[in-house]
Amino acid sequence: METLGVGSRIKHPEHGMGVIIHVHKRAYDVCYIDKGIKAMLRDTHVEVIEAMPSEYDVSFTEAEDALIKILREWSDVTEVIHIAEKWEGGTLLMQPKDKSMQGKEVPIETFFHKIVMLRDRLRVLEQKVNAHNKLTDSEKVEMQQYITRIYGSLTTFNVLFKLKADYFVGDKKEE
Repeated sequence: METLGVGSRIKHPEHGMGVIIHVHKRAYDVCYIDKGIKAMLRDTHVEVIEAMPSEYDVSFTEAEDALIKILREWSDVTEVIHIAEKWEGGTLLMQPKDKSMQGKEVPIETFFHKIVMLRDRLRVLEQKVNAHNKLTDSEKVEMQQYITRIYGSLTTFNVLFKLKADYFVGDKKEE
């Protein structure tokens, strides 16, 4: 196998997809999507998805940024999103109009987690639509418009997020 540089993407037969994050004399440190960071001998047989030259000089920050981009693109690993402090420990109560029927109480953190997972899955769907090789550009645009409208429908839940950077954003014209 050729010498691979930091940022090279590989597929290991046992550990799955990974990115080389450090090159040693006889081994690589590889960050695998499902297994975390593991050492791998240089002569291990792997499928090379994208090779980076070994002489490529990259800073730790650049490697970290590349790894984050790859993990977002190739997995459904999610970043940590925080709930606004005022909702911590709170309860969501859903009460039917008919008072003789039982309501449903859900810890607001559970509800918030489901909203965040919905957002993350929408992002993955959006990436898959944009990267799809059989859809025409007009079909991609049409599907992207639907996804944007879904984001817009979810802006009601922005009140739950601690940071504005995590908010749902729909079509600016519709707001």
